[in-house]
Amino acid sequence: MHPALVLDGLTKRYGDRTAVDALTAEIPQGAVTGFIGPNGAGKTTTMAMLLGLVAPTAGDGRVLGEPLRAPARYLHRVGALLEGPALWPGLTGRQNLRVLAELGRRDSDRIDEVLALVGLADRADDRFGRYSLGMKQRLGVAAALLGDPELLILDEPTNGLDPAGIREMRRLIAAIAGQSRTVLISSHILSELEHVCDWLMVIDGGRLVYTGPVAGFVTHAIRIALAPLRPDDLSALADVVAGRAPHCERAGDRLVVHGDGAEPRALAAELVRAALHGGVDLAEIHIERPTLETTYLDRLDAR
Repeated sequence: MHPALVLDGLTKRYGDRTAVDALTAEIPQGAVTGFIGPNGAGKTTTMAMLLGLVAPTAGDGRVLGEPLRAPARYLHRVGALLEGPALWPGLTGRQNLRVLAELGRRDSDRIDEVLALVGLADRADDRFGRYSLGMKQRLGVAAALLGDPELLILDEPTNGLDPAGIREMRRLIAAIAGQSRTVLISSHILSELEHVCDWLMVIDGGRLVYTGPVAGFVTHAIRIALAPLRPDDLSALADVVAGRAPHCERAGDRLVVHGDGAEPRALAAELVRAALHGGVDLAEIHIERPTLETTYLDRLDAR
């Protein structure tokens, strides 16, 4: 089985500015991959090269086993939604998909199927211009699915959506992933990616920071935050905790203890006992488990 995507030194320069710098990575077939990085990291340029919209300056790659520099050989197997759907506001959702199917020589028999998948079957005959932003995004995904693609590329599919729209998009991506497609999603809402992705590709300044399973990127070191009932007791709390957990730091009116591999609940109980024994009453204690977002931000801060 070939990887769905192989990037080998992929590079794009615009004059003296390097947007993507010798990017080398692989994404397995069937993976739902979160493609993350700060603004200007090169994500959109990378996706544009995968879709044949931008020619690489150097390097190469393969998409679904075909040469990246020959997009005509694989684009019929790829669906994409970049920067929101550009559809006709005066046409209904169904009419928009029918036009796109005809223009792209796609099977129009799939229109009802994809409308049902994105949850628009009951609004298919409403004009696109009357759709909410979330509905427009979902119709854009439906359009990308018309060709029954093996690879789906989504650039910021939740951009501008309210919490309900974000939740609907998350459900949709999970449903698409359940159909054994390879999905590449660029998004700044990392908490949502963590719900649906099993693979990550992280870039910064056009360069690869990490590629691999989500579990391999997210740190396993927990933190326990404690706050004394009386703020003046913070120094005393630090003293009594130091004997049990040498790696701790002050964060405002709290003390943050780094677990360093300890069992979280056992360590929390030990810290409570230490505080009580030292005469410090606690107003707050909670375990902070690492997330994709916190790990990502910690790595950015460490640059």
